[in-house]
Amino acid sequence: MVRSVNPYTQEILGEYASMNPSVIDSKILNTSLAQIAWAKLSLALRLEKVRTIGFQLLRSKQELALLAAREMGKPISQGIQEVEKCAWTIESLCDQAPEILADIHISTEASISFVRHAPVGVVLGIMPWNYPFWQAIRYVIPALISGNGVLLKHASNVSGCALALEDLISKSEVEPGVFTSLIARSSAMEQVINHDAVKAVTLTGSESAGAAVAAIAGRAIKPTILELGGSNAFVVLEDADIDLAVSDAIIGRFQNSGQSCIAAKRILVQQSVEKEFTEKFAQKVKQLWVGDPTDSQCYIGPMARVDLASELHDQVERSIAVGAKLLVGGRYQGATYSPTILTHVLPGMAVFDEETFGPVAAITSFECVEEMIALVNQSKFGLGVSVY
Repeated sequence: MVRSVNPYTQEILGEYASMNPSVIDSKILNTSLAQIAWAKLSLALRLEKVRTIGFQLLRSKQELALLAAREMGKPISQGIQEVEKCAWTIESLCDQAPEILADIHISTEASISFVRHAPVGVVLGIMPWNYPFWQAIRYVIPALISGNGVLLKHASNVSGCALALEDLISKSEVEPGVFTSLIARSSAMEQVINHDAVKAVTLTGSESAGAAVAAIAGRAIKPTILELGGSNAFVVLEDADIDLAVSDAIIGRFQNSGQSCIAAKRILVQQSVEKEFTEKFAQKVKQLWVGDPTDSQCYIGPMARVDLASELHDQVERSIAVGAKLLVGGRYQGATYSPTILTHVLPGMAVFDEETFGPVAAITSFECVEEMIALVNQSKFGLGVSVY
């Protein structure tokens, strides 16, 4: 049984039976058969049908955002933006697809040489809870446009969002069954990946989950795309527009309650402007509206689960124990963690070395550009860097 729990109220929102192996096999077979019919359509017709998913998203954005707020705590205003981004992405990809998927003719000694982008079959996506619609849409739509079938194994705590997306896509004009949500335990994914009809796998999630999925897919010799954790640096140099940097740091660190792999997690500030930046940043952080994610004024809702808030607090406490200074926040109740700033953060501290997946900003100062570059690179995580 898979359970969905409201992280703000701890209300049980739904309980879903985990699909057994025979049901999973049946779902995969249905998607595979639908994919064969879908791939036979012209690209122009597929694009016309895929665009209707975007129309359905915009029509349902309020209800979908409310569902995300209740299932994983996303502030409803940010949930609406997420759904709108999904619809924009669909429109953009459909506009670009004819050029992207066009044959590429190559001059060789042969009579005709070319590259053709052909569908592979059924693609499995294993997705996280933090952007329950966007994480799915960003792989589902390119796969569908290209003529593939799609299976979605979403995080268990957003099973309602996964089923809502399946229902929404079923109401569009794409081939019935070409998109399927699998409500199943992670342990069932080995069966899915090894299924003959599943030709490729993509995962967004933790390093451990990525390693496990890549190992299974590797043994089956199936292509895999992984996006794993991040501890991105947000650099503020002495010639920066400090007010702009502060404003963007609020968004970069605290949007989605800090639960984003590409969030600004390590804030590196040049010593000459550290005092000004930190004071202005702290003032804005103290003004952030924390509370009920279904309230349109809320900027920081609860974290997705109580255990995640507890793990984040452990990182904060371990960092303070070895010299970090608590400037703002550092408190939590249930799954709600107050927006927090730690200063005097150094390499070797948990909030510098590890990925912090929640509303905690870690500020490290540097003296010169060379030191900054060394600090940016002193991380095993990739993804991105912001420089002001």
